[in-house]
Amino acid sequence: MYSEKVYLKKTHDFCLNKEPRLAVVLIHGIASDSTVFDNALKYLERTRSLKDIRFVTFDLLGSGKSPKSDEFNYDYKDQLEALHNSIEKLNLNVPLVLVGHSLGTFIVTKYADTYKKSVDKLILISPPVYTPKDLDDPAFEAGMKVFKDAVALKKRKILKEKSFNNSMEKIVLNRNNYKTLAELKTPTVLIYGKMDQLISSYNIPGLLKANPKYLSAIKTEGRHGVSHDKYTEMAGILEEVLNA
Repeated sequence: MYSEKVYLKKTHDFCLNKEPRLAVVLIHGIASDSTVFDNALKYLERTRSLKDIRFVTFDLLGSGKSPKSDEFNYDYKDQLEALHNSIEKLNLNVPLVLVGHSLGTFIVTKYADTYKKSVDKLILISPPVYTPKDLDDPAFEAGMKVFKDAVALKKRKILKEKSFNNSMEKIVLNRNNYKTLAELKTPTVLIYGKMDQLISSYNIPGLLKANPKYLSAIKTEGRHGVSHDKYTEMAGILEEVLNA
């Protein structure tokens, strides 16, 4: 499709220790960029027990400083190829944890499902998990309109962009997302806020029941963003990975 390899723009790459024992790559959500992790990174990188972790962020295709082109479909294939190229370029020789927020939860989940043993753990922050039944519900469609209207208030231009529309249609609203999580073979923690109105939290118990070996969940007090209630929980998970 493309004459050259496509890479995501790396926006952050830091480890307090010159010889990291773990790499954590963080992938943002829709209508956003990697700056959503700024506060989380400040907290995590100041946590002494996590000094052996290399933290890396990328902007997804069509977002932030990454490539934007009408050649892209902004679907799973495009994003996964670019993410894989970018991770390979990091030349990692340590275990890898992928962290996704919102749309990013699906991209890192699909990445782990596609590349299997290359990912040691997933952390999914505010995963908007919908079932095919949800997607066929007129009330759900009305809820999506409320979300788009909210985006329009802040970033009206984004609604006209191919990257936003295709990311919604081909990734967020993909009918196979629930099935992928239910059959996933990578240890995964879902972190979600009980006040989050952008996810169908009632689907999470069903997922945990369907895949108890690999999925677990933490419910916090927060909403949808990468807020303090989310990244403090993430710190504890990363400590466990380091100590395992």
